[in-house]
Amino acid sequence: MTEIKYMAGVCNIGPEEIKRRRNIGWLGLVITLVLLAILVATGVNHWWRLFMFFPVTLSASGFIQAAFGFCTGFASKGVYNFGPTGGMEKVGDEASKQKDKRKGTLLTLYAVCIGIVVTLLAVI
Repeated sequence: MTEIKYMAGVCNIGPEEIKRRRNIGWLGLVITLVLLAILVATGVNHWWRLFMFFPVTLSASGFIQAAFGFCTGFASKGVYNFGPTGGMEKVGDEASKQKDKRKGTLLTLYAVCIGIVVTLLAVI
């Protein structure tokens, strides 16, 4: 079995943190579906569905971070974690921090784009 290690701009979380991100993805998806069901069942104006953007983006962010093995929050703080949830180690050099920040920004952009597309599809 190959040991997962920190690689700047590629991977900054281990199995426990990946599981946590996946769970956040599922939570966001459940919230999205419940919110959509409530909005449809109550017959409110379809523009209220714009509020789905937040749980959709949360879900997308969780699943994306799990898939890439990369935490956007850790990237912005300049840390990584491959041990138990809650532990962190500092990224050693500035070049690595910059790679992580670029990757974190890109993954956040992916999640926001998914949030926008899914929300607009729900509105129309």
